[in-house]
Amino acid sequence: MPVATKPEYKSAPQPEGGADGLFMSSSTRGLLRRWSVFIAVTVIALVSLLLSFASHQAWLIVFCVLFPLVLVGIFDVTQSEHSLLRNYPVIGSVRWIFEAMRPYLRQYLMEDDQSERPYNREDRSIIYARAKNEEDRQPFGTELDTYAAEYEWMTHSLAPAPVAHEPFRVTVGGSACAKPYSASVLNVSAMSFGSLGRNAIEALNLGAKTAGCYHDTGEGGLSPYHRMHGGDIVWELGSGYFGARNRDGTFSPERFAERATDPQVKMVEIKLSQGAKPGHGGVLPAAKVTPEIAEIRGIPLGEDCISPSRHSAFSTPAQMMEFVAQLRDLSGGKPVGIKLCVGHPSEVFALAKAMVKTGIQPDFVVVDGAEGGTGAAPHELADHLGMPLREGLILMRNALVGTGLRHEVRLAASGKVTSGFSMAANMAIGADWCNAARAFMFSLGCVMSMRCHTGTCPTGVTTDDPHLQRGLVVDEKAERVANFHRHSVHALAELVAAAGLEHPGDLLPHHVWHRVSPIEVKALDRIYTFLPAGALLDAPDETPYAAEWHAADADSFAPRQAVGPRRAA
Repeated sequence: MPVATKPEYKSAPQPEGGADGLFMSSSTRGLLRRWSVFIAVTVIALVSLLLSFASHQAWLIVFCVLFPLVLVGIFDVTQSEHSLLRNYPVIGSVRWIFEAMRPYLRQYLMEDDQSERPYNREDRSIIYARAKNEEDRQPFGTELDTYAAEYEWMTHSLAPAPVAHEPFRVTVGGSACAKPYSASVLNVSAMSFGSLGRNAIEALNLGAKTAGCYHDTGEGGLSPYHRMHGGDIVWELGSGYFGARNRDGTFSPERFAERATDPQVKMVEIKLSQGAKPGHGGVLPAAKVTPEIAEIRGIPLGEDCISPSRHSAFSTPAQMMEFVAQLRDLSGGKPVGIKLCVGHPSEVFALAKAMVKTGIQPDFVVVDGAEGGTGAAPHELADHLGMPLREGLILMRNALVGTGLRHEVRLAASGKVTSGFSMAANMAIGADWCNAARAFMFSLGCVMSMRCHTGTCPTGVTTDDPHLQRGLVVDEKAERVANFHRHSVHALAELVAAAGLEHPGDLLPHHVWHRVSPIEVKALDRIYTFLPAGALLDAPDETPYAAEWHAADADSFAPRQAVGPRRAA
């Protein structure tokens, strides 16, 4: 059969000017549409300038308003970085204006009280109110949907206990500790000088002193501003050993002992990792290493300041325990603990095995949840690396309880602690106390402008700009820090009393219930596994952690065997 040929279509003859008209091509028409605002602004500016000479000088005001827009348009069409601005001069800049304003419009005008992240308006409002000694009671009932998934509540007793008026305390220090410390149930978490400005550090320390809680230095070192007001200090020692290092970055026992024996330093905390960026080191460029920071951190001026991703003082869990004992001895017998965001479960069990093998235990362990904060972190690490606080805390609790070590080692929880209930929930699953960082930043006046990494914090909290720091008055903000602490601990006391208990240490997993679905609720001890004492030593194969336990090695962070199925060939 003959193959049919496709009919040929011939376009109708077009005028010389193009298909859209006799005098103007479609491309030119499109250009005029895109540049219409720029052209209009330019024409009106020129006309107003002429009228100011020919008619009335009031037209000069119109020209002064429009002339900057003309300059913006000229810049837009001549720059080569942004194609949108080249194609849509003047009007394209509106996009950038709204993009810059978007976080503020969303925060203050668009989002409801429960939807904002990382802290919603309701949480921040409670913190602000308590910090300012304002009314924090809620009228008309809860605004939460009690039938929504993830809703949680505490059970109460029909015979409530009296509300405790004395602040709750927790004694920290195992049998090897010569100088135990009595810690508050709520403390200021790790925030380094440099990440926070000097005024913020001073206010936090003075507030901690007034409140009777401790102030963690963060890994940036023990600065004069941490010590200026005499508040209790927990010295955090990270992989850079700032303030206790040799010139090559290794740990210096002599320099550590000089500072750790200071009476204001109550405990020492070895930072293994932090929630917002676990397993990630850092570099402070040489240009940002001021003489003051160089002095505080014990680093050379004019060189990059390196924070390695791992410690050089030890390379195995057993060596870590020996390092703990060394620091305890050098500090004069003060409590020494570790802080970590939980990663591989086998490594947590390796730490527990090392404690059993060496007979050395840290006095406390701070579990930092992956939801914890930081000045800046890569998106992938902040969003998808590390174990959230609840799961990490339960795993660490089970490792200590399962090896019979829980009576020697205190547990602390860090990560989005904002209220009495968040503290109670953490304590119900194993924490002895809680640490908070961003909540105390809010009490200083932080408005969550999300500029922590830029040095342009509008409230002067996370900046070293003296003009911005001037807005943060130390005495005023220190009082707010203490107020927030006092009201939050009192809220915890009311919850504990309503449950018929006397101390937060009496809280258990069955006191907190979680809505699994709109028609199903469970107590936490029916959702998560809580091991009995000695279970990992006596019958590890009967626990859900059998594979991870057998893979754990006290002499290596690497598992001694594969956990789970191997990768297919």
